[in-house]
Amino acid sequence: MRHIAAILLSLAVAGTLVGCGQRHVRTGRRVIVLGFDGVDYQLTRDLIAAGRLPNFERLAKSGGFTPLASSIPPQSPVAWSTFITGLDPGRHAIFDFIHRDPTTMVPFESTSRTQGGGWSVKIGRWQFPLQGGSVELLRRGEPFWDLLEERGVETTIIRMPANFPPSGTATRELSGMGTPDMIGTLGTFTFFTSEPFAFGGKTLAGGIVVPVDVADGAVRSAIEGPDNPFLIEPTKTRAEFAAYIDTERRFAKLVIGSEERLLAVGEWSDWVPVELDLIPTQQIAGLCRFYLKSLQPYFELYVSPIQIDPLGPALPISTPDAYATDLARATGRFYTQGMPADTKSLRTGVLSAQEFLAQARLTADENERQFRYVLDRFDDGLLFYYFGNVDQVSHMMWRATDPEHPAYSEADRQFEHVVAELYEGLDRIVGEAASRLGPDDLLVVMSDHGFTSWRRSFHLNSWLRDRGYLTVRNPNLADADDVGQFTNVDWSRTRAYGLGLNGLYINLRGREAQGIVDPRDRDALAEEIAAALTSTLDPTTGRPAVDKVFRREAVYKVESSLDLAPDLIVGYTKGTRGSDESALGALPRAILTDNADPWGGDHCMNPDAVPGILLSSRPLKKTAASLQVLAASILAEFDIDRFPRKE
Repeated sequence: MRHIAAILLSLAVAGTLVGCGQRHVRTGRRVIVLGFDGVDYQLTRDLIAAGRLPNFERLAKSGGFTPLASSIPPQSPVAWSTFITGLDPGRHAIFDFIHRDPTTMVPFESTSRTQGGGWSVKIGRWQFPLQGGSVELLRRGEPFWDLLEERGVETTIIRMPANFPPSGTATRELSGMGTPDMIGTLGTFTFFTSEPFAFGGKTLAGGIVVPVDVADGAVRSAIEGPDNPFLIEPTKTRAEFAAYIDTERRFAKLVIGSEERLLAVGEWSDWVPVELDLIPTQQIAGLCRFYLKSLQPYFELYVSPIQIDPLGPALPISTPDAYATDLARATGRFYTQGMPADTKSLRTGVLSAQEFLAQARLTADENERQFRYVLDRFDDGLLFYYFGNVDQVSHMMWRATDPEHPAYSEADRQFEHVVAELYEGLDRIVGEAASRLGPDDLLVVMSDHGFTSWRRSFHLNSWLRDRGYLTVRNPNLADADDVGQFTNVDWSRTRAYGLGLNGLYINLRGREAQGIVDPRDRDALAEEIAAALTSTLDPTTGRPAVDKVFRREAVYKVESSLDLAPDLIVGYTKGTRGSDESALGALPRAILTDNADPWGGDHCMNPDAVPGILLSSRPLKKTAASLQVLAASILAEFDIDRFPRKE
């Protein structure tokens, strides 16, 4: 999202207000859909049996409780896009968290794209854009709420993933997963530290380490924002701050512009507005939370990713534009970044597990507070409300529930209760929603996929290398020197490669810029690779590493996204997942390794192994066995018989 700065200057995005001004009619019925990301069917079943989810149990008895088949692959942006549109990935064109441009092999985020402004006037070191930038939702297909709005039914869609920028067709929308921070990433924190050679001088994935000095009892530095679009030479915008440390080193007073906060060691701030100066007459507004981690022996200050300020959004995050502001005024400022629990801070060791859980609790409290506000005002039509905290925390805490995990230690035992208690929190939310139901109302509880332990990592590109399908330029390159993005791949001798967590591509002549495989040989090569993958045994477990390999033609109706769609989708065996390194084109020496990352739970495996959940307060008029047909079941409650409209 390198054009983010230019877009911050342009708040008017085509299509954002399409849904405004719609004349609505009262239906006399309410349907509430609670979207719980990553809630697992088997664990939910076990907790119901143990009496720990009484509100889930009431729904199961009154309406039903079944597993809900996820998408192929069971990744959140793919799954939610499938739910929204009733289409498979071949038609909605979201195949992974990341896609690649086949002409350059450069990866990019799959769900949205930004473009900078057009012509500009240049005067000295300054440039003045004559056009604003734009942001485009890449998901194709019609969202199911369009059919309701056409019939005059009010729809409120809160934090729906894969819906940034908002579709603009709902009565009210707030964007969710896929919404960036102010620098255009999915979340980049900053860590200020006076420790010399902190983290061995390494770059942290998802974070920036800024060295600081304590001088005369104070630290002075700046939080960096996006590039200033008014300057020809790329220059970061900055928000200067000072931290004044008390003599006993227990507190620090933070001064950021006109804002001041007094923090004790181990304390989180509330939201602090920050202004990033562009030119004397132009600023962009953001938000940060600060966490004072330490004052001795070193100064350590965590700063959250800079958030889009909902009181003055610099990017389109709601429909109508003022809705995000209305929510913030009513319930307080909030994380607008689509995945707010900062898993990267724990993975990099910047925050401890306890500190991460405290930060995740802040995000959950904000969401629950908003939910109650929205629920109190919901009196007709459809309400969809998304909760993502369980998924994000489960990624980091699932290992504590699995003593067989290779990285499990006694230190994990103190967190073995966390995931189950999060489910209990969702049960309370279900109870609140159920208590508001009238005789004609319906409550649906669903999740996009399940969850399990991630014990083993499969390095797909390394497997392709060792099987002769991928050739490297330098076989002596050490793992630490392989920067990914296929920098060590010899495309002139490579027939297949992996990208993303589940995708495998044939290096096809006429599609990839350096493709060598004749299109007539594609099918035979794909079948050969699929057979070889499913016969690969993990030497540690003695079991197959891959359960299924899906041919895209067998599971997708690929329409206009042939260049984006993977040729094969790898369904790893439960407990095994594609590695982060391979996802971005790196080639570790080994093919299978133990997962030692704090990210110890996942779901990007064979979808049969990780079904989601479906509960309802009464039997649905139209049953739904899979995520892809669930929207049609919801529409049937409003007497709409067909979705999607174009089969």
